Amino acid sequence: MLDLFTYDFMQRSLLAAAMVGGLCSVIGVFVVLRGLAFVGAGTAHAAFAGVALGYLMGWPPLLLAIIFGLATVWITGWVEEKGRMKLDVSIGILYTTTMALAILFIGLMKTYNAEVYGYLFGSVLSVTNEELRTIGGLSVLVLGLILLFSKELYFIAFDQEMAEASGVPARTIFFLLLTLVALTVVISLKTVGAILVFAMILIPASTAYQLTHSLRTLTLYSIIIGISTSVTGVLISAVWDVPSGPAIVLLATSIFFLAILFAPKRERRLAPAA
Repeated sequence: MLDLFTYDFMQRSLLAAAMVGGLCSVIGVFVVLRGLAFVGAGTAHAAFAGVALGYLMGWPPLLLAIIFGLATVWITGWVEEKGRMKLDVSIGILYTTTMALAILFIGLMKTYNAEVYGYLFGSVLSVTNEELRTIGGLSVLVLGLILLFSKELYFIAFDQEMAEASGVPARTIFFLLLTLVALTVVISLKTVGAILVFAMILIPASTAYQLTHSLRTLTLYSIIIGISTSVTGVLISAVWDVPSGPAIVLLATSIFFLAILFAPKRERRLAPAA
């Protein structure tokens, strides 16, 4: 098994998994606290539609994924801001629309393209050096924005109305959060796939939520769970020749249910650490 670490593809895969696992677990804290799980699911399928269009037209698939993902979350946020429709309803409409577009684009392809399905189901073992650099660059961008606006992001995650009353530009920060979710989804597509990516945003943070009342500890636990399950899932995928996305998500899900079973009862609300 140690021989696996000598292969370039394995080193790239483990590094990509660690970056994606850590990033998903960080943004997942805000998603769980703000209740945006469905937004992650809808954005993943919108981004996949961009990937499918990219391969159909011969354009950069990740660029199209970013455009489709950002357009989806921004339209969703705008519709909710105008009071036209609730967030979950608008993302549900866009979710089905973009998935229909993805199926249409795939149907228009004259030949079978395995790379497209790699983005749908996850194919971390085939990550290239160029894709690894893209993942690293976007990860640095997202994490930098999270660190820069961490107080505001935590504030609106807990209570957006109170944040507005306190002078925080809550709507702007909310759109920033939606943007970060979309970028995180795009970064994670090649690792766990469009079908499962929102699980990696949701599960590590949800697991950590069962284990602590401290906001800082919640974030730390989420990162540890996200990175460890992603890296271990890649190793399981390589050793037993199973798809990487399901291996990562099923491992994370197992830890979540263990946390549910053995975590102490939560008798007080989550509060920031002193």
